[in-house]
Amino acid sequence: MNELSTDMETLGMKAKLLKHTNQYGFTLIELMVVIVILGFLAAFIGPKLVGQADKGRDVRARMDIQALETALKMYKLENGVYPSTEQGLQALIEKPGTGTVPKNWRKGGYMEKSIIPKDPWKNEYVYLSPGAHGDFDIVSYGADGVAGGEDENKDINNWEIE
Repeated sequence: MNELSTDMETLGMKAKLLKHTNQYGFTLIELMVVIVILGFLAAFIGPKLVGQADKGRDVRARMDIQALETALKMYKLENGVYPSTEQGLQALIEKPGTGTVPKNWRKGGYMEKSIIPKDPWKNEYVYLSPGAHGDFDIVSYGADGVAGGEDENKDINNWEIE
């Protein structure tokens, strides 16, 4: 009898434990409410974050172009001329072997990290010297990689940067 009462007590404790455990779960309605709230947040905040990424790429392209302008001005200061279109921006990190070969080319080049950056959309910056808008032109064609465009596809030109 003692064994039977112990088994009954054990079963009773297990039943209470199971009953107690079920009271702490979430109901389907509570989960649905949370999912709907998260959906609203994603719908309203998501597009604003995407717009910030485009703005960040635009700012980075402008900063890269300004850094390239500074390096080109140092190149001209030391060598008397800007690199030709043929020599390109590569002349800022490697001594040109064609065209007007610079006599005072700085060992190590004119870029801090000895690389010519690509624009934020992974395209090469376009360099023309002499340029149509000054001694040289530097252009990023934006997200689409072709001349012209609006919004994220708009060209970023060195002569328009203040």
